[in-house]
Amino acid sequence: MTATSNSRSIVVDAAAHAWVANDPRYPLDPAVATCPDNMPVIDESAEHLIARMNTFGIDETVVSHVCYYGRDNRYTAHCVNSYPERFTGVGLLVGHRLHSPDDSENPARLERLMREDGLSGLRLSPIYDPDVVWMNDPVSYPLWSKAEELGAVFNIFAAPHQVGQIGDMAARFPGVNIVVDHFAMIDITASDSDGFKPLLDLSTYPNVYIRTSLHNPSRQELPYRDMWPYLERVYDSFGPKKLIYASDYELLVMKDLIPFFTTEDKKSILGGNALSIYRDNLRT
Repeated sequence: MTATSNSRSIVVDAAAHAWVANDPRYPLDPAVATCPDNMPVIDESAEHLIARMNTFGIDETVVSHVCYYGRDNRYTAHCVNSYPERFTGVGLLVGHRLHSPDDSENPARLERLMREDGLSGLRLSPIYDPDVVWMNDPVSYPLWSKAEELGAVFNIFAAPHQVGQIGDMAARFPGVNIVVDHFAMIDITASDSDGFKPLLDLSTYPNVYIRTSLHNPSRQELPYRDMWPYLERVYDSFGPKKLIYASDYELLVMKDLIPFFTTEDKKSILGGNALSIYRDNLRT
């Protein structure tokens, strides 16, 4: 897809979850979920996402495999393969309540997830292991090496004190595109050295992108104005080619309210950048 029917720019929501609560083909199992105490009773299916995408004017969505399924990535694969023009996806394999980072089968699992299931990469969530360092431990190198070979995207959900691990792996594996989720959950009340500056330092790595989700670090309601100065600093450091919009309810904020985005910036931030890293790796 290169343009919509009315020639407006492509809009890609770079992170949404999808699940079905009562479909026996895709059972929700607390035994394998990474969030077993928060299991849903209603659906947020591919079809629900598409209906909402149509309402908001979103052309494509990156399905971030939801914690309810744990390492069972079949429903995300179903979304991607049932609606290939609307969805790409990233799965869950390694980390908290998933496969151990030192499991020798992880590279093969990633290859199957991409080559057979059609996903674009993984979400790694070291934030759930705040006192255990595994993302940049040498035991993880084989997985990252395979990711570099495959052109995988790794979304990283990290805490502020783990940002250095992201930089370490970005330098060690420059062929892996890294998307930092939720501004690395920075504490906007902390000093720069403890909060925001380590995130800005990642701009030196050409393979690191920032997902512009504002809602988690913000202390306010929509349109999250307390995050705008931080977004502007990220914009100044990373540039518009390294920012990726996500979350449908923030679309109008990013499209119409942020005063420092140009029209050309929005083409990249609202869709072009996501297409280039989540879809182009599937075409090579």
